[in-house]
Amino acid sequence: MTQPVTAVALAAVHAARARLAPIIEHTPIVRCQADPTGRVFLKLENLQPIGSFKIRPVGNAVLARPAASLKAGLYTCSSGNSAVAVAWLAQRLGIPAAAVVTDAAPEAKLARLRALRARIREVSADEWWQAVTACALPGETGTYVDAVRDAAALAGDATLGIEILEQLPAVDAIFTPFGGGALACGIACAVRALNPQVKVIACELEGAQPFAAALRAGRVVQTESHPGFVSGVGFHTLLPEMWPLCRELIDGALTVSLAEVAGAIRVLAEGNKVIAEGAGAVPVAAALSGRHPYRRVCAVVSGGNLGNEALTTILAGGIP
Repeated sequence: MTQPVTAVALAAVHAARARLAPIIEHTPIVRCQADPTGRVFLKLENLQPIGSFKIRPVGNAVLARPAASLKAGLYTCSSGNSAVAVAWLAQRLGIPAAAVVTDAAPEAKLARLRALRARIREVSADEWWQAVTACALPGETGTYVDAVRDAAALAGDATLGIEILEQLPAVDAIFTPFGGGALACGIACAVRALNPQVKVIACELEGAQPFAAALRAGRVVQTESHPGFVSGVGFHTLLPEMWPLCRELIDGALTVSLAEVAGAIRVLAEGNKVIAEGAGAVPVAAALSGRHPYRRVCAVVSGGNLGNEALTTILAGGIP
């Protein structure tokens, strides 16, 4: 195991914000039309150029490096959005990109990778997880981009926290999806520095909840992982390096069902005319569930890369 990940200072977050300014959108916060109380707000990261917030951590992790160190190209192990961010940046920089995926990678994201001319390498789930933990895969060349444990990536995530506090200063809690833990922890780094009264809540699936399970056990544990149509969250365990920071900075966890996630996607499309992917709808489902004490919640709609077939099923009232 490598050293535990530590919090990033506010100065690093401000530097990340300046570095990212030319390539990201300052995404809006709007009221969730499905909430009759008017107390649930949406941070629309699905409107980023790549359709997800991952442009922030990946962008800062790449652009913080010397340009000469990137000439051999970039690669990452990702179920989708991190790889799309890597490919998008590589195309802008004129360097090659590769994405290491499993056979569970959603077609909507693979199509984006192909459109960005990334090389796609499919490996077994076990080999993929070994590469994630090692930050390397034999046979790949170039710079490995880690969107979770890299301090620059964490600072990129933290820029979201600053934006939310600026746009919605009266927020009580920020709900985020929980994948590797970097988004929640990054936001919490900014929030702790600027307004520690605001809570950061990790949102997971009932059938795939590694963080909630770790909170109950007081340590990293192996869990069942049945994320259904939702990708990018609900892995079978936490990265051990992330657990101390997650335990320190994240104020709690909420879980939702796949039916609630599908329902959140449907009401976002019908009420706000917003398309959210599964992970992006998990915090919205948690916010709308009423199973929390917070009066003013900002749910991070982390991405909108949902396939047409899944969207059609959900709009028809089903679960993909």
